[in-house]
Amino acid sequence: SGHVAALTTERGERLDGDLFIDCSGFRALLINGAMNEALEDWSQWLPCDRAVAVPCARVAASTPYTRSTARSAGWQWRIPLQHRTGNGYVYCSRFCSDDEAAATLLANLDGKSLAEPRHLRFTAGTRRTPWLGNVVAIGLSSGFLEPLESTSIHLIQSGIAKLLTLFPDGDMYPALAARFNQLFSADMDGIKDFLILHYHANLGHEDPLWRHVRAMPLPETLVAREAQYRRSGRLILDADELFRDASWLAVLNGQGIEAEDYNPLADALDPATNVAQVRQVADVVARAAPTLPRHDEALAAILGHPVG
Repeated sequence: SGHVAALTTERGERLDGDLFIDCSGFRALLINGAMNEALEDWSQWLPCDRAVAVPCARVAASTPYTRSTARSAGWQWRIPLQHRTGNGYVYCSRFCSDDEAAATLLANLDGKSLAEPRHLRFTAGTRRTPWLGNVVAIGLSSGFLEPLESTSIHLIQSGIAKLLTLFPDGDMYPALAARFNQLFSADMDGIKDFLILHYHANLGHEDPLWRHVRAMPLPETLVAREAQYRRSGRLILDADELFRDASWLAVLNGQGIEAEDYNPLADALDPATNVAQVRQVADVVARAAPTLPRHDEALAAILGHPVG
């Protein structure tokens, strides 16, 4: 039948089964190793293929957000935690060596490094048939999108939810797998386009990587969405897309892609009423913000002790 009948463990145990979930990460031991489902490589659009990570000491109050900072060959993350700060540099090995990347990261830490830099390698891409036969790939075995928008955990949860909804019986009805694969591809393609936009729409960075991604050909789906927004000021999103209007608008407008027109339904709004409503929201924010605790204070209240 082409299905997996059993797994044999390193201890020689045989594990028979009807359905196998491949959670073996980048190794993709079942979906690729046994079922030969290849990875569709997206590095022509998402060229970063390495990361180096290192924790450092906390030296300041926690920020309630992760910071992403553009570097010459990629970008650096900064994630504040209770007892340390997580840092990493995602970069393209065509434009930066591993040693250069580690040096750049170590030179841009808030505090003293707490470990040796750890290097990771990856390829951005997807498997178009993550459910093949009686094997379902979940997580990194199904594909990988770099962590600029931290989507890996979402894709794991989404994959599990889809599998539960479409869970098969013993005959492995092929239509269930086909639907799973269709939904998974839509998830991956939508996130892929959103990530590409971050790179392609960069302004003012003249390092080789940034010049390359600014000039590279784009997927037709992203070309169409950009053109639609420029022409009409509208984003038409599918119901299941992860990133909604606010996210797309933040990157489009924030990186210089501006609408040339607007939705004509806006003409039906009374301008004075609209302005009054926006001002009312701004006033509520202005009154509330000074009364709220700082991030570390809120954490301390939850934990029952100071942070750090």
